[in-house]
Amino acid sequence: AELEAACARFAAMRISEDALAELRIANELCQHAVDARDSDGYYRENERFHAILYKQSGNSFLEQESKRLHRRLMPFRRLQLRVRGRLRQSMAEHEAIVQALEAGDAAAAAEATRAHVAVQGEKFNNLMASLKPAAE
Repeated sequence: AELEAACARFAAMRISEDALAELRIANELCQHAVDARDSDGYYRENERFHAILYKQSGNSFLEQESKRLHRRLMPFRRLQLRVRGRLRQSMAEHEAIVQALEAGDAAAAAEATRAHVAVQGEKFNNLMASLKPAAE
């Protein structure tokens, strides 16, 4: 969450108009997946969204480390999208990130991204708990 927050903080100061347009398109495609209740489609566009964020940090080391960690956590990030209501919640979090980037608000972009990524661990834990058989 902290690595991605750092990417967002830098991106808020450095993102190009073209990259903002790409981010909006990725977000629109995420919304289409939410509307279709397609968690796999959402996950694909979510990856694109985050990759743009990493790139726009303008820091290649931070970008590479974020990508490395993203790949390592991929199975967990994907599963948490199956928690009831998570797609809609994730979409709302994306919107907050985009708004902060558009405003050039580094602190808000970092905070929105940190919250977006940190909540995934909580959602994953809730999913795992829901898969355990109920006590008799």
